[in-house]
Amino acid sequence: MKPAKKPLHAKSIKELGMPRRSWWSLVREDARCVFERDPAARSLMEVWTIYPGVQAIALHRLAHSLWRRGWRYLPRCISFVSRGLTQVDIHPGASIGMRFFIDHGAGVVIGETAEIGNDVTLYHGVTLGGTSWSAGKRHPTLGNQVVVGAGAKILGPILVGNRARIAANSVVIEEVPAGVTVVGIPGRVVTPRRSTTHGFDLDHHLIPDPVGKAIACLLDRVAQLERQAHADFLSTSTTACGTCSDHCAEPGFDPSLLQPSTME
Repeated sequence: MKPAKKPLHAKSIKELGMPRRSWWSLVREDARCVFERDPAARSLMEVWTIYPGVQAIALHRLAHSLWRRGWRYLPRCISFVSRGLTQVDIHPGASIGMRFFIDHGAGVVIGETAEIGNDVTLYHGVTLGGTSWSAGKRHPTLGNQVVVGAGAKILGPILVGNRARIAANSVVIEEVPAGVTVVGIPGRVVTPRRSTTHGFDLDHHLIPDPVGKAIACLLDRVAQLERQAHADFLSTSTTACGTCSDHCAEPGFDPSLLQPSTME
C-alpha cells in the first residue's frame, strides 16, 4: 500500500519555484491572500469557515504531502471527501504553489499531472484537464500570477506563461505566452496584458471580443464593396437607368385599376 516510488513531478516543482514548506505556513498564506483578491472577505474566521476554495486547498495540501511520500489510497480518500464538502475536485498528485485562491470554488477540476505556480487565481467552473489516456504528463502547467476566468477549460500538457489571463468560458489547447490575454473557443491571444496599479487584474468586462470584432470588420467590408459596386455601375451605364432615380424594378400598374370602381 506504500510502494517506494519517486515523486512524479519533483523536477517540475523545482522549476516552478515552489520550495518545500510546512503545511501550516502554506495554508496560512492561502487564507491571507483572499483579502487581496476578494473584496467580500471581511475576517479570517469567515475565510477559514465558509470559503470552500480555502478549505479545498488545505485538504489538498495534506493529501499531496501523503502522495509525495508514496501513499495512494489515503490521499485519494481525502480528495474524495474534499470534493463532497467543497465541490472542488483536485487530484492529490497535482502540484500547487503558494498563495493559491479558488473564488467560489464550485465545479473546479484539477487533474493529476497539473502544475500550478505561485499567486494563481481560478474562478468557478475551471477545468485543468487532460487530452490523453496514456500515463505521464497530460495536464497543463500554469505559471505564476495566472488568472483563469469562470468556466474556462485548459486542456493538455501545455504551458500557460506567467501573468497570463484566460477569459471566462475560453477553451485553451495551445501554449500561452507570458503576459497576454486569451479569449474564445479555441483560445486566441487578443491583447498584451494591461498595466494595473493593483496586484491582480480582475477587470473581466474589459476583455475584448475577437469574434464580435471580426464580424464587425466583415460587415464594414461588405458595405464598402456594395458602395464601390454601385459607383462602378453608375459610371459604366449607357442607358437612362444609369442616372434615373425612379424605382424601375417595381411592378407597374395600370392607373385606371387603382381608381375605386362604381356600380351603375
